[in-house]
Amino acid sequence: MEDIIRKYALDNAVKFEGKANPGAVIGKVLKEDPSLKENMKEVSKEINSIIKDVNSLGLERQKKELEKYAKDLPEKKPEKKKGLKELKNVSNKVVMRFEPSPSGPMHLGHAYALSLNSEYTRKYDGKLILRIADTNPENIYEPAYELLPEDGVWLTKKNISKVFVQSENLGKYYDYAEKLVSMGKAYVCECSSDRFRELIFKKEQCPCRRLSKKEHEERYAKMFSSYKPGEAVLRLKTELNHPNPAMRDFPLMRVNEHEHPKQGTRYRVWPLMNLAVFVDDVELGITHILRAKDHMDNAKRQEYLYNYLGKPIPETIFIGKINFEGMPMSCSKVRVLIEEGKYSGWDDIRLPFLRALKRRGYTPEAFIIYALDVGVTQTDKSVDKEEFFKALNHFNKEIIDDKSDRYFFVSEPEEIVIEGAPEQEVKLMKHPEHKKRGYREFKTHDRFYISKDDLKLFKDGEMVRLMDCLNFKKKKDKFVFDSTDHSKYKEEGRYIIHWLPALGNLVDAEILMPDGSLIKGYAESAVSRLKVGDIVQFERVGFCRLDKKEKDKIIFWFGHR
Repeated sequence: MEDIIRKYALDNAVKFEGKANPGAVIGKVLKEDPSLKENMKEVSKEINSIIKDVNSLGLERQKKELEKYAKDLPEKKPEKKKGLKELKNVSNKVVMRFEPSPSGPMHLGHAYALSLNSEYTRKYDGKLILRIADTNPENIYEPAYELLPEDGVWLTKKNISKVFVQSENLGKYYDYAEKLVSMGKAYVCECSSDRFRELIFKKEQCPCRRLSKKEHEERYAKMFSSYKPGEAVLRLKTELNHPNPAMRDFPLMRVNEHEHPKQGTRYRVWPLMNLAVFVDDVELGITHILRAKDHMDNAKRQEYLYNYLGKPIPETIFIGKINFEGMPMSCSKVRVLIEEGKYSGWDDIRLPFLRALKRRGYTPEAFIIYALDVGVTQTDKSVDKEEFFKALNHFNKEIIDDKSDRYFFVSEPEEIVIEGAPEQEVKLMKHPEHKKRGYREFKTHDRFYISKDDLKLFKDGEMVRLMDCLNFKKKKDKFVFDSTDHSKYKEEGRYIIHWLPALGNLVDAEILMPDGSLIKGYAESAVSRLKVGDIVQFERVGFCRLDKKEKDKIIFWFGHR
């Protein structure tokens, strides 16, 4: 039993950066030996005990010990190849669009859909249009006109072909609406919303619908001059007996005199979503649409417009929604909190907005791979914060690990003296896989800085190794040099810790953590040569991005382990 548990505990620990999870281990243990279910109390106790010991070993020693069990581990099934489903009806150039509202910058919800749109157009050598849906003057955050394109260009790796703003196209919406009225396919309704709803649920037409085409042409003109907000809406004539009440004579335009951030009070008649989307898709030559499945009714509404005006209907793909649990993504709510000073801005490290995640060192490729991993599916998905970031961190690490040089950072440094330690020149590679990148060199003697947290781990007589430097032991209140032999540590040691020599030009450094807390300490002098934006891996800390260089310190943002 102990061997089985230890085997899977080590395997799980190595897979997840040195920390095994009891829940993941117990399932595999019971699968290999179902008879253990008969004594779950003892098994659970043994699992917790072994995992505690395995987690204390450190990743390097875990890997070494796991080698002994390699032949006994089940063969891992090859991962299914991820990718995009083929688009239907591809004849000419594929043109797609992504349409956010300007209520704020992009967050994780945008990243999923935009990544799929972008990868489809890249796959088919097509064109992607970023269309800003600003035909509701009451829900616009003016800086979003700049923030959205910036986020879109970054996330798609410059795959945005055109940025289109709907409020700059009002003349086109008016032309289409006027044509629908002249065809007798649209009418201006003066009924109150309550009265209209009452009639439409009875499948009865409202009095306005019976009026002549000429009367509606005059009413349509009045929308631009004399009707007040709420007094009239333009409606499309559909089937009053349609089984879905939402399809029956739905609205196309309304009067709204609210001042628009871009257009001021120049316009008072504004298209509603279904008219604006239809007109733009026709005018921009959209061939394929990827949209959330909660827009299925809207797609059906828009089919009436395509059919009435004889326009080809784009191929539509519906996708489910990812609910990112435990993360604030309502732009309007977050905006209030920013204004109240609870967040420093849209790039506050605690927020799940792309600007904050970019600043932490996440790459566009990580979000794209995540979107492809979820795939094009109509299944809704709920993802909690821990689960999401475990996946995103994995994808991001695959991208940045090879590019990120290694450095030492010691948090809350405590100076120790290791009696008998020899003078040394320690030479460490900047990256273990890239010798050509060069080395960092340290001169050491018997005084070192180590982390206050590491200092708490030491027990009398246990061997500890300063990474790539020397072995020592704690003897009562002293630290005594043992050897420089790494193979001796492998046989007897328990912890490998990072360090800095307590001499030379160390750098005051701070790391801002995802919860907004700040870790202070020393970094090796080589980090002073880094540029803002560089991503490094602080040994045994994690990947960090250099955010700011000040006169007396350097500030990093923590990405992930």
